[in-house]
Amino acid sequence: MANTKSALKNARKTRARTIRNRPLKSKLKTLEKKFRASVEKENAEEATETAKALSSALDKALKKNLVHRNKVARKKSDCAKAISGLSGTSKPKKAASKAKEEPEEKPESDQGGEE
Repeated sequence: MANTKSALKNARKTRARTIRNRPLKSKLKTLEKKFRASVEKENAEEATETAKALSSALDKALKKNLVHRNKVARKKSDCAKAISGLSGTSKPKKAASKAKEEPEEKPESDQGGEE
């Protein structure tokens, strides 16, 4: 247990903040689960709507210093990637497909250098 008055006060503040922040963190987790479920069902329209709600909730949590800014950026980026994968706008990797289809030909060069 705390020994000083300030430590006792900090413990009370921590308890109060934890109680206040718990529903917000729970809401973030719930929204992320809904988004992941809609992505797994491959429902692009529903995924877009839940991504907007998740993005908004993440921004609000960031404003209250509930989550780190890099975590918010990472989550929003993951949402965007998942949605682009659903809508079929993602571009295939050219380097990997090119290497599998046909080997690259090297142009013939002169060994002498200067002419």
